[in-house]
Amino acid sequence: MTAIRPEVRGFLSPFEVPTPEGCEGWESMYPYYAVFSEERRESEEARGWFRDGMHFPEPMFPFDFVTADSPYMCLGQANSRIFAVPPALGIDHRVLYGWVYMSANPVTDPAEIGRRAELFGARAGFYFQHWDELYERWRAKVEETIGELQALEVPDLPDIEDEAVVTEGRGIGATHTLLVAYNRLLESVDRIWQYHFEFLNLGYAAYLVFYELCKQSFPDIPDQTIAKMVSGIDVVLFRPDDELKRLARLALDLGIADAVLTADGEPALTDVLAAGAPGQEWLAEWEAVKTPWFYYSNGNGFYHHHRSWIDDPSVPLGHLRGYVTRLQAGDDVSRPLAEVSSERDRITAEYRSLLTDPDTVGAFDQNLGLARTVFPYVESHNFYVEHWYHTLFWNKVREFGALLARHRFLDEAEDIFYLQRHEVSDALVDLRLAWAAGSEGRGPGYWPPVVTARKRIMEAMRRFTPPPALGAVPEAITEPMTIMLWGITTERVREWAADDRDSGAALSGFAGSPGIAEGPARVILEIERLGELEPGEILVAPVTSPSWTPVFGKIAAAVSDIGGIMSHAAIVSREYGLPAVVGTGNATSRIKTGDRVRVDGDRGTVTILG
Repeated sequence: MTAIRPEVRGFLSPFEVPTPEGCEGWESMYPYYAVFSEERRESEEARGWFRDGMHFPEPMFPFDFVTADSPYMCLGQANSRIFAVPPALGIDHRVLYGWVYMSANPVTDPAEIGRRAELFGARAGFYFQHWDELYERWRAKVEETIGELQALEVPDLPDIEDEAVVTEGRGIGATHTLLVAYNRLLESVDRIWQYHFEFLNLGYAAYLVFYELCKQSFPDIPDQTIAKMVSGIDVVLFRPDDELKRLARLALDLGIADAVLTADGEPALTDVLAAGAPGQEWLAEWEAVKTPWFYYSNGNGFYHHHRSWIDDPSVPLGHLRGYVTRLQAGDDVSRPLAEVSSERDRITAEYRSLLTDPDTVGAFDQNLGLARTVFPYVESHNFYVEHWYHTLFWNKVREFGALLARHRFLDEAEDIFYLQRHEVSDALVDLRLAWAAGSEGRGPGYWPPVVTARKRIMEAMRRFTPPPALGAVPEAITEPMTIMLWGITTERVREWAADDRDSGAALSGFAGSPGIAEGPARVILEIERLGELEPGEILVAPVTSPSWTPVFGKIAAAVSDIGGIMSHAAIVSREYGLPAVVGTGNATSRIKTGDRVRVDGDRGTVTILG
């Protein structure tokens, strides 16, 4: 990193952020390597750190930190060691009072960029040339990993081992089986994240190449216009929502819509519908849809407490009722795929016709074709890993928590998430030793007070409002995911550092999806409040989750604090033909529910009208 330019001030040093009241001792909740430290102070203060509110919009639980370590590690490995992305290595991460910060490592030496470009061209080219074949292999690997996790048994420690241990000459007791099961759990989550980044960075890189080609050929082309050229896609992530729409239509076709609307919860729904053949037919479809489409987190999958539809069917049932009501009113609840695709083709043809050089036309066609081929993965992988897999993973961790609770190491199964993963390993060793010896472990007296103290700290960290950025202002942002997903660009960072973003009635961000809309704002900070959205309102949120997709059919526009042109809010808004402004930085603190706002998705501005 080079020195900060004089006209741009830096952000607050991570070492100068005052400890929030009640957070004393917070460092013990996280791995030593993830905490800002005096040993690395000089280097840590000399670089910029940005809060990863897209993936970690809340303080992290100690065990949940595995979903920070593995993703960042696998992203960096793919960038720096496997595909050799020319201008970027990986992303370092730190935790401050429970909140996760990240900092990208650029490659600045032109010679090194050239060397890596040669490697990247060959390695990425292989994947691009064999994309469909490799993607099918990827899906098989991921589904196999999901199946293995689902089949993983968490053994109990019986009073006396089964006689078969003797009669079959096994030579291995429950203590070893328990050790293997926990190790397999940790190996599994690391493996799924290895697979997660097998394709992802290539998807962003392919789009970035097409994006840069468009900017060179059409200097004034808006970012969202380029994005619209790869819209009109059908991705797995839309499937859960599509299934709810199908069930809603089926309820009307079978004449049981009123029963679906009036039943209070899934048990009541089952009782009402099971009495007749139409209801039984519908219930069979409801059950068939659950695997895998209800393995869909209400959040983003990175936190254990963001439960999934399979754990809490009231969420999809609420969305389903909304669709039934709209269908009864004659609304079209389908995604406007044909209209979006038609607009995509019109824009593409219009810009392509402006090109006169045959080589440039060829490059345009080739790179557009590649971007459209790889782009569905950018969204589809999310369902397999963050939603389907993580739903099973968190519930499997709960089984280990239940084991520790049965042996009084924890008061309840959920308390396991207040322990770091290596602490759980230590607790299991303690338990295994005590069980094997027929004695008392230290755990029952040691861990419950630790959990109690950490619960207090967690509440204090939730009350703390973390700075959006720390440290120095980097000279340049070059890492593709940082730009396309988080929306952190060189220009935006300098704007954050130089401007007073809390003044005036207008907010600026990324033009995520074109169009202009006005309406009353609805600020949503928690998934539990999503049902409060009324038709025609403007959704304002820190970041949107894929499971929020059902509400995009009734809102007028979307605004987010965090995100770039390839963030979920931007992608879904384009697929629904809604204006969206993402990456505003502070919309949720500047806008209040009920404010009338204008969202200009062409210019990337949000104006508070009053």
